[in-house]
Amino acid sequence: MMKKLRANAAGIDIGAKNIFLAVEGEPVRSFETFTEDFCQARDYLLSVGIETVAMEATGVYWVILYEILEESGLDVWLVDGRQTKQVPGRKTDVKDCQWVQQLHSYGLLNRCFVPDEQVKEIRTYQRMREDHIRTGAMHVNHMHKSLTEMNIRIKEVISQIHGASGIAIINAILEGERTPEKLLSLCHKSIIEKKSHQMLKALKGHYTESGLFALGQSYQAYLFYQQRIIECDKKIQQAMERTNNYHEDKNIRSDIESVKARKPVRHNKPQVDNLGGHLLKIFTGKDATNLPGITDYTWLQLYAETGSNLLKWCTEKHFTSWLGLAPGQHESGKKKSTRSKRYRPKAGQIFRQIAQSLIESKKIALGAFGRKLKAKRGPGIAVKATARKLAVLYWRLMVKGLDYTEKGIKDYEQKVNLQKERWLSKAAKEMGYQLVANQHVE
Repeated sequence: MMKKLRANAAGIDIGAKNIFLAVEGEPVRSFETFTEDFCQARDYLLSVGIETVAMEATGVYWVILYEILEESGLDVWLVDGRQTKQVPGRKTDVKDCQWVQQLHSYGLLNRCFVPDEQVKEIRTYQRMREDHIRTGAMHVNHMHKSLTEMNIRIKEVISQIHGASGIAIINAILEGERTPEKLLSLCHKSIIEKKSHQMLKALKGHYTESGLFALGQSYQAYLFYQQRIIECDKKIQQAMERTNNYHEDKNIRSDIESVKARKPVRHNKPQVDNLGGHLLKIFTGKDATNLPGITDYTWLQLYAETGSNLLKWCTEKHFTSWLGLAPGQHESGKKKSTRSKRYRPKAGQIFRQIAQSLIESKKIALGAFGRKLKAKRGPGIAVKATARKLAVLYWRLMVKGLDYTEKGIKDYEQKVNLQKERWLSKAAKEMGYQLVANQHVE
């Protein structure tokens, strides 16, 4: 017989227009999703003596209700919808909330990670920034298409048409300049010195009214999103300063004044003053950029998704499982679906992106590990396994303070060879042979 662990527990099913509350021994109550109705739902739960509430993480509908209930002193559990799947049968909102309440009362649900207010604010700005970067990149492609349709081939000469030289040329074209020599003079001196002949040929285009119109539209849209990114950076700067001031008021701020030289951020660098210093103060001196592939920008992204307190995941295995990086378990011998879970936290995707760049590196041990696995199991498994190793190092650094030193590929290869030698020695011993080192005869 299963024993109830929570006597005063409620379950909530959240929809776009209504929420449904289930309390044991009471009829299911329905409330609309306006703020006034959320407050009435809170008062009802308190009036019947509810102490803890479970609700599914449905889109963003749960956010305000979660905050209202938490502020009232209730123990609110946000749970993954995959944990509340019912047995086969007709699915209704009433049955859903009752099922959530029953599972919660027996302690069969796990709590989702919900960041604190400081992290939630930075997460909002950072995710908005990433959206603007993606949209801006789309308009860069549109500019490239418009130039190609007019046979202006600067993309074949310079790597980025949205760099300083490319933007200067596009702006001049839209203002009416058509002379290739004058457009070339707007380029960086290195382009003029090394690629002037190619650039002059690339700038001799066949201009059309429709092409110029499309180019102008894409250019203005690109500039619009670049300005939005700058505004997000300002908000991130202000939020980081407030967070550090809050830590200082709570006497949990570390005395980090001098910041060592930081790793360069190659793409989409945020315009945040002393970003590394802010992160070091938030993490009390633990520097994630000591780990391979992590810059201040990727560290900011991870902070926005996981916060600074990684103790919320009690072990590194819990952390990597939440990230969607844990290996699959198929021990029964039966054929099972190998599809990974559809929901992947953004933090897990960040680790995957870093792992992908590490596999292309020729100097880092994790990259050698990834390439070795890629040759055996394919790129997908290699990226996931490398990302998992990096996530474990990140958790150990932030929770246990374990330092990391990059020893390079040679050290990794020596360890691999030592493992092979131990395996060969063991196999030879089991079969009654003796392993003898190869002697070179001159």
